[in-house]
Amino acid sequence: CTLTPSAGGHLKHCARISFVRVKYLFLTWLTVLVGSWVLYVQYSAYTELCRGHECKNAICDKYRRGIIDGSACSSLCDKETLYMSRCLSTLPNNQVYTGSWGDHDGIIRCKLGEVVHYELGEEPEPRREAPVFDKPTRGTSVEKFREMVFNHLKSKLGEQANLASLVSQILSVADGNRDGRVSLPEARSTWALLQMDEVLLGLLLQDRGHTPRLLGYCGDLYMTERIAYGPLYGLSLPWPLVSWVPSGLQRTMDQWFTPSWPRKAKISMGLLELVEDIFHGTYGSFLICDLAAAHFGYTNGHELRLTNTRAMVPEDEFRRTMRALKCESDADCVYGVDCQTSCDLSEKRCREEPVQPNLAKACGTLKDYLLRGAPSGMREELERQLYACMALRGNAGQMNMEHSLILNNLKALLWRQISHTKDS
Repeated sequence: CTLTPSAGGHLKHCARISFVRVKYLFLTWLTVLVGSWVLYVQYSAYTELCRGHECKNAICDKYRRGIIDGSACSSLCDKETLYMSRCLSTLPNNQVYTGSWGDHDGIIRCKLGEVVHYELGEEPEPRREAPVFDKPTRGTSVEKFREMVFNHLKSKLGEQANLASLVSQILSVADGNRDGRVSLPEARSTWALLQMDEVLLGLLLQDRGHTPRLLGYCGDLYMTERIAYGPLYGLSLPWPLVSWVPSGLQRTMDQWFTPSWPRKAKISMGLLELVEDIFHGTYGSFLICDLAAAHFGYTNGHELRLTNTRAMVPEDEFRRTMRALKCESDADCVYGVDCQTSCDLSEKRCREEPVQPNLAKACGTLKDYLLRGAPSGMREELERQLYACMALRGNAGQMNMEHSLILNNLKALLWRQISHTKDS
């Protein structure tokens, strides 16, 4: 500003302009500062969480040294036709990536040693080592390895009549190069995979089409098929918004982002069939201890898949765990998110019988999902059956018969509505 004959007025005007410029300059500086801090935090979190290159280097080093082998090793380490794309990791030592392998799109998972934190100026401690793949040892015969696998499955699943056939299925998977025999490096990879419950449970259920197929493995890195749609329903809000959106509104919003009703009915039948197959199934009974929609997805053909088998536990293991728990009230007898037993107050120990069976929890998950948009002619009957299903209790007399009756009635009701449509 320059002085003119009416200097007083111009000085006030110049002061106003200067104040506005300073304000905008300050706001610009603040925006840059906050933006830089957010980018730094995001980058720091990304570099700690997303360590796929370390995972690949560690696995390929052991493959080239002849310690491990598997169906995906050559493609990952030699041909480089299996590669990682987008990072989905939520824990530093549990790497998850989308990936491609030839014509297949999938999800790649890999275990890593834990990140060790240290203060600035200190010498970093060496990273804790990942699994060393020391079992089975050199000189172990195939029969001895078969026995190792059998005993491991027995410890996980209990006494089951079909364990021998499951062992044969696993040894078939272990023969990664399909040469008719299981080498020591292949056996080490397979043994490492079997130590992860999610892999074992995935193998148990994939033949029935309930879980994504295992496409290949190398050491404890493995790739499963990618499921087109997930979660089962709902909208994943950015974390800053989660605490601001009321839970009632969140539940309503969840139901906005779902397929047409006949397709929802087909997806729901997939969940009911999963519950049926793990209730006194081929390899015993299992409990789903977290029926959150995030653990399920569905294919382009609207077939349900359980995408997180860590939500499941063999019933034998559940009962052993609950028997060992001391308690003061029922609230102390919880396994996972929602598998609960009651507290025996005289013994101060948890009972082993689950309060709610899988079917009751599945119906609770499906209630809003199925009732929204349901045909008016069957909505009342559907609602009645869903509430009868949710009222099931695990320790009730005649539970097996009641469980089967409610399950079959619900499946029949849904099937009648969609059997004549293209979605069936």
